[in-house]
Amino acid sequence: MCGITGAIGLDNCPIDRLLKLIEHRGPDSNGWFEEDGIFLGHTRLAIQDLSENGNQPFFSNDGRYVIIFNGEIYNHLEIRKNLENEFLFRSTCDTETLLYAYIKYGVEALNKLNGIFAFAIYDIENKEIFLARDQFGIKPFYFYQDEEKFLFSSELKSFTAFDIDKTISSRAIADYLTFLWSPGASTPFAKVKKLLPGHYFKCRLVDLSKAKPVRYYTIPFNGKYSEKTEQELIDELENMLLMAVDRQMLADVPVGFFLSGGMDSSLLVAMARKLYPHRELPCFTIDTDELAKAEGFASDLPYAKKVAGYLNVDLTVVPAGPNIIANFDAMVWHLDEPQADLAPLNIINICREARDNGILVLIGGTAGDDLFSGYRRHLALNVERHIGKFPKPLRKLLMRSFSLLPADKPLFRRIRKGMADLDQTTAYRMAGYFRWLPYDRVKKLFAKKFHAKLDSYEPLDKIISLTKDIPQEKNLLNQMLYFEMMTFLVDHNLNYTDKLSMAAPVEVRVPFLDIDLVAFSATIPPSLKMKGKETKYILRKVAERYLPRDVIYRSKTGFGTPVRKWITNDLESMIADRLSPQKLVERGIFDPEEVWQLIEENKAGKIDASYAILSLLVINSWMDQFADKK
Repeated sequence: MCGITGAIGLDNCPIDRLLKLIEHRGPDSNGWFEEDGIFLGHTRLAIQDLSENGNQPFFSNDGRYVIIFNGEIYNHLEIRKNLENEFLFRSTCDTETLLYAYIKYGVEALNKLNGIFAFAIYDIENKEIFLARDQFGIKPFYFYQDEEKFLFSSELKSFTAFDIDKTISSRAIADYLTFLWSPGASTPFAKVKKLLPGHYFKCRLVDLSKAKPVRYYTIPFNGKYSEKTEQELIDELENMLLMAVDRQMLADVPVGFFLSGGMDSSLLVAMARKLYPHRELPCFTIDTDELAKAEGFASDLPYAKKVAGYLNVDLTVVPAGPNIIANFDAMVWHLDEPQADLAPLNIINICREARDNGILVLIGGTAGDDLFSGYRRHLALNVERHIGKFPKPLRKLLMRSFSLLPADKPLFRRIRKGMADLDQTTAYRMAGYFRWLPYDRVKKLFAKKFHAKLDSYEPLDKIISLTKDIPQEKNLLNQMLYFEMMTFLVDHNLNYTDKLSMAAPVEVRVPFLDIDLVAFSATIPPSLKMKGKETKYILRKVAERYLPRDVIYRSKTGFGTPVRKWITNDLESMIADRLSPQKLVERGIFDPEEVWQLIEENKAGKIDASYAILSLLVINSWMDQFADKK
């Protein structure tokens, strides 16, 4: 796991500053390649082949190709077996396997990879660059392009080493306020984009200005489901999960686990214990008592301790609730994007504790909810078939009635959010479950000069349009799961998990996104993913073979933070300072009157806008650190 960065079209590259900006991702070594206007830089966190043989940039034996690579290829030893007759390997690292796989198979090499990756390969002889990101966007990949240069990197902050166009995208800012993250390619800088999951660039340097990302992978939702019995599918899912966990235990350094006490992370630890009955499996969790009291959830900590005892693994409990004000700006800096969530602080605290204990790889349960259904918005689909039976005037009346429920109680908040779009289409309602603040309210927060740019924009369209990728999939739950994987999972959960873990630095792996497992999950009948009001039905059936029932059948919590409490109490002074009318006017993006009306209504419990206010704070911090400073 590493950091990569590159620049094309520059005579002089600020090498020292550039590598310094991503050195946290790879403290073990760094290196670069520079030739005729192209620069490739790398910082290494050594996980496989800890010797100098695994350092990068890595060159082919004939010197024609050079690679910089961030990630892990879990099946690289299988791929290597088919290459050993043609290539002389001088290391045991997956970087070398990846390079020779590309040399032999070209773009088709991507379809052979099971792993997490973002990499660049340069053909020195043909002056051709190849850039690619993994199928699910587990590893980040940003690029910038203007008339003179093309830049790419694991982290957006790398681009601050250059003189770039810092024009702000008002639509992207609207996305962050609407969803708390930005779906798709957009970032706050209009000319900085994310290379989407399952995409690559390939072109000669002279044609780079014309290059467009090409899609090589789509999650195989095609409306075709297995006809095997429920029991057969449970058995197959268990075997697929065991294989995924076993693959991701591959490392030449110690491996540990996140253990929240929820079913997903607990199941992965239990499977590792089955696979490796005598191996040490150090686990780490966060103390969520404060979250439980403030947000109306049951604490996860007792369950994490119970699972640890049940499986005979060591559990390190990391205190939650660090000094949020002291760590706030650093969190935003590491995130690269103005994501409004404080859970990343838990990730970095756990990863720092793990590293202090000599653990450089952590395995987590991310994506279990996204593959098999685990969120309240999935349960909301149970009522979709009934909504259309009501005439639209009645739906509007119900919507207005639900909007009058007080916003200071968790149950009422959920009902208000779930019923907010009763007068809209099914697709719009499904996309609307990802929204935290109605877009008409978001637009009002902007200064008047931005209104014209935003009037024709609808953030939900980015999500609704995803159905075009999977035209044969008509089931609403599978459509929603595709929305999850292509937006919330990659642009929110995976982004903050990667950025804050690599700030430690620790590599995080996600077995639920094993490519074979994901393909298999798409064939499971939706009725076995969510059965009535039971989310993750088939996954729970597998878990029954490994875990106590009260761990499996309990409410979801996760590594959260008490955002509403902090916004209405602990962060009052930060809000008063950073969102003061004077500073908002100086920044020129938001309307001070509308912002403070939002703050006051939230404080009074009239609306649930704590996350939107957090988003305003995060955007302000991001602007200070990324947009303003030279």
